[in-house]
Amino acid sequence: MILKHKRINLAVAAAIILLTVKIVVAQNQNTLKDPALKEVSGIAASRINKNVLYVHNDSGDTSRFFAISPTGQLLSTFYFMADATNKEANVIDCEDIAVGTGPKKGKSYVYLGDIGDNHANRNLITVYRFEEPVITGAKPSSAIKTEAYHLKYPDGPHDAETLMVDPVGKLLYIVTKREDSVGVYTAPLNASFTDTILLQKRAKLHFTGLPVAKWVTAGDIAADGSEVLVKSYQSVYFWKRQTGEPIWKTLQRKPIELPYKMEKQGEAIGFTLNGKGYYTTSEGKNAPIYYYSIPK
Repeated sequence: MILKHKRINLAVAAAIILLTVKIVVAQNQNTLKDPALKEVSGIAASRINKNVLYVHNDSGDTSRFFAISPTGQLLSTFYFMADATNKEANVIDCEDIAVGTGPKKGKSYVYLGDIGDNHANRNLITVYRFEEPVITGAKPSSAIKTEAYHLKYPDGPHDAETLMVDPVGKLLYIVTKREDSVGVYTAPLNASFTDTILLQKRAKLHFTGLPVAKWVTAGDIAADGSEVLVKSYQSVYFWKRQTGEPIWKTLQRKPIELPYKMEKQGEAIGFTLNGKGYYTTSEGKNAPIYYYSIPK
């Protein structure tokens, strides 16, 4: 992503949002304390480590992601080899992170979405999968093995910042960012790593609001698959899944709008492990990390 172009868009978004912003108070606010956490663009709760969140930086960073505490303390850094087909030494534009099921029963996996495409000119996008590490605090940094999904849209390139994993339907979900009505695409979690995977377009979603401000920047599916969050620069949307319903059908129902305190460059949202709340954070040095309870 070209950062100058992105910051101009965000400045416009901020001006628009300030005209309509509601005063919202998060239940808890902390700060991302390590200088390495300077452009955080995704957040997801660990399934096997108590009080651990995974985050990553936006474009321009090396091939790595981080484990942090809910108070923003850096716990560990994980480095990996970016896929050679990217023709880059590092990842291109990682925009979201998710945690969910995978090939081994009883194991949990981290999924990192190198899916950003500011100018919609990438022929392929990549999602990296890692077996979830045990965080002990003994190793501040370590290498981690990865596998890479190579994904292609059926209708040409799109910019996207939302990656989700459905543990019920066993699907990866990608939601595009910029269109007036964004696209919802899926790929099977058990797809081959040796072939290019053609994404399947499942639905189009329309959110109200002015351009830029309503662009979709993040999302998450609860650990048990029962709830979904999607956020834009100005709003957080919430759905409860009905029994037997695929997530793309869930997303087509009218959402509930949840509390959200406007952030400088808010592009990350993730459920807590128990699904009773959610975290948001933003790009920028010493960015705040907010926690909200989901109203009953």
